[in-house]
Amino acid sequence: MTIRELQGNDIRLSYAAMFELRGQRPPLASPESFQAWVSEQASQGYRLAASFDGTGEAQAVCGFRVLNFLYSGRQLYIDDLSTVPAARGRGHARALLAWAEAEARRLGCESLHLDSGVQRFPAHRLYLGTGMDITAHHFARSLL
Repeated sequence: MTIRELQGNDIRLSYAAMFELRGQRPPLASPESFQAWVSEQASQGYRLAASFDGTGEAQAVCGFRVLNFLYSGRQLYIDDLSTVPAARGRGHARALLAWAEAEARRLGCESLHLDSGVQRFPAHRLYLGTGMDITAHHFARSLL
């Protein structure tokens, strides 16, 4: 298993993994639209790292950015963490979390954060098992 950051045309290699988590979103209509969306988000600090097992396509993907907040200081925030179904349970997401933590430390972050849907119990077990804590309830209101 190898982990590397994706840029340029390599972003497309993570399309299937991201589609598993965010497939209903318009930027995922095609690998090309996904690559364009990620490139646009890069101007806001969004980055992608992916886990590979030698098949050429990413088995898992982690989208993240560094943010600064009064309540938490400098943090690495994980926007997206997803694994293709055939690779679940093989350690890809755990390896990406470890990679993200190392990157956060390298960048001088004080903490690592992510939000997870309340229904994603297997993901919650992973996060708790890697030493993360449930620290808040996230509230939202749709404006559409």
